[in-house]
Amino acid sequence: MPRSPTRARSDGFRRFVRSRLLRLAMMGRTYPVDPGFGRGHGTPVDRYYIERFLAKNAASVTGRVLEVGDAEYTERFGTGVTTSDILNFTQGAPGATIVAELSSCPQIPSGSFDCIILTQTLHYIYDMEAAVGELHRILAPGGRLLCTVPGISQVSRFDMEHWGDRWRLTSLSARELFATAFDPEDVGVTTWGNALSSVFFLEGIVAERLRPCELDASEEDYELLVTVVATKAR
Repeated sequence: MPRSPTRARSDGFRRFVRSRLLRLAMMGRTYPVDPGFGRGHGTPVDRYYIERFLAKNAASVTGRVLEVGDAEYTERFGTGVTTSDILNFTQGAPGATIVAELSSCPQIPSGSFDCIILTQTLHYIYDMEAAVGELHRILAPGGRLLCTVPGISQVSRFDMEHWGDRWRLTSLSARELFATAFDPEDVGVTTWGNALSSVFFLEGIVAERLRPCELDASEEDYELLVTVVATKAR
């Protein structure tokens, strides 16, 4: 049942008050509100931007699709997907159809995929340039890579201890990195975030605590998330 206008205003007012209280609570501390990015309490701010990026490029998620980790975004954003593969570098990982290290995966034939979805993964790999080269190789001509990497972010302690949390990129370094394998004119880089959303993300306060206008404002010097659309030349 739709909410009444009075109920909607009341809910909006409560969200506003909670948000203001959270902002006050953030002052004068050296530790975050939630060191786990806010997982379990709503949508982490970086995930809000990742999902907006993928929704914007959903038309590219078609044909033979490879996603790293799981197939969540292939299933959510894909249309006309004929083959869905999941890559993991851990043997026995649930759902994995390919076990490989992205920086060297000769077992994957060249030109295998029309689309590759790579979210928040590239920065774990020491040799990112080699990984980008392999991603280019396994894309089919005309295929498209949809990649996200962190810009402003805390260290993920779990990932640091299990396989390493190594890099943060800017729009410039992302463009230069992908141009080592893709034609520069076929690499599109976009940044997402602003000072306020970056502070909320570092504090582990979820996206639902910010208004859409606060989330969607983009400030070029606060690159919370860097996204890349790289197309392999035909």
